[in-house]
Amino acid sequence: MQTIKIDERLSVAGQPQLADFARLAEEGVSKLVNVRPDAEEAGQPGTAAERRAAESAGIGYDFIPVTGPTITEADIRAFQATVAQAKGPVVAHCKSGARALALYALGEVLDGRMKADEVLSFGKAHGLDLSMAANWLARDRKHPDVEAFFDPRTWSVQYVVTDPETKKCAIVDPVLDFDEKSGSTSTESADAILAYVEREGLRVEWILDTHPHADHFSAAHYLKQKTGAPTAIGEHVVDVQKLWKEIYNWPELKTDGSQWDRLFAHGDKFKVGNIEAHVLFSPGHTLASITYVIGDAAFVHDTMFVPDSGTARADFPGGSAQVLWRSIQDILALPDETRIYTGHDYQPNGRAPRWESTVAEQKRANPHIAGMDEASFVKIREARDKTLPMPKLILHALQVNVRGGRLPEPESNGRRYLKFPLDALEGAKW
Repeated sequence: MQTIKIDERLSVAGQPQLADFARLAEEGVSKLVNVRPDAEEAGQPGTAAERRAAESAGIGYDFIPVTGPTITEADIRAFQATVAQAKGPVVAHCKSGARALALYALGEVLDGRMKADEVLSFGKAHGLDLSMAANWLARDRKHPDVEAFFDPRTWSVQYVVTDPETKKCAIVDPVLDFDEKSGSTSTESADAILAYVEREGLRVEWILDTHPHADHFSAAHYLKQKTGAPTAIGEHVVDVQKLWKEIYNWPELKTDGSQWDRLFAHGDKFKVGNIEAHVLFSPGHTLASITYVIGDAAFVHDTMFVPDSGTARADFPGGSAQVLWRSIQDILALPDETRIYTGHDYQPNGRAPRWESTVAEQKRANPHIAGMDEASFVKIREARDKTLPMPKLILHALQVNVRGGRLPEPESNGRRYLKFPLDALEGAKW
């Protein structure tokens, strides 16, 4: 295994053999970063075997799988973070070393330490072709700018979507922090979004929920209080309110959607700054799920994930695998270059978090979509859903989220209380 030294911190290499790991440890390498997807070619060890070999050798290991056409800024930032956090020298590998070096070079360009027109010569100086990095930098990046905030406690991704011309933005699916063990709430995640908005000089025009979430509290109400921006969700939230009103035996709950400033219908249009946006009704995961298409970016939340993670479950009250399949087809009918932003990432095989793909990539690589018809999809989706426990926060979150992120009102002692229905959801996985 031959390594190419980039600086005192980083070297890149082609595919190592498992026997090389002990030697790397002897040479003082503290971490190996694998940026190669599994199963690219026969005989490739794969991330599980590499992780075991690294642990045996006493060195750290991280997995950030990319291909040239699918590199995202999240991958670049994850690569930077894993190198920066290592306790010593790092070796990053793919098949030839080019993808590892591309991630490094792209980070240098994004941070202003290298010019875009220097990337190819930088690669050539190290004996590697960085055309993939040059192509990534030359892509036609239509509006809007998208900044993601990943919450590892709930695996959720929150977004700030900005028109760079006007500096007006929308916040999509913000999280209000909650610890179910102590009952503590916090605005840490939402405040990080507000700090970004202030730092970048942005004006919040919209606070958008894609649906009432089952695994985290929405911070929409808190952010409205802080920014004055209107809140919005799909008009079928009223169906979810009626459903959960019965489950919670909650006669006081208003089921007219009045907890939001706007209820969007399928096809409704709006703007973020000067960027045209429209709404797709995307039920299946819930009765009320919608997709926001803002410029060339579609925010699909729990309809489908990045391709290696498949699609969302459809077994919540009001869910349907058949309906979910049809919603996915509507999203896939968008132009192939449309950027798809999902609302969760569960990091299969321990890889770094990812949230961006494209319609073309979903069609080609998502195992729940590529080569599937409706019957096949429904079969695998329903079989998978039967193995899944309910989200640990579903009974906590819905009574907050069907009210637009409002916590229960304080009682006579000044404290707020959540209400739990027992045995309301069937199919517990112990």
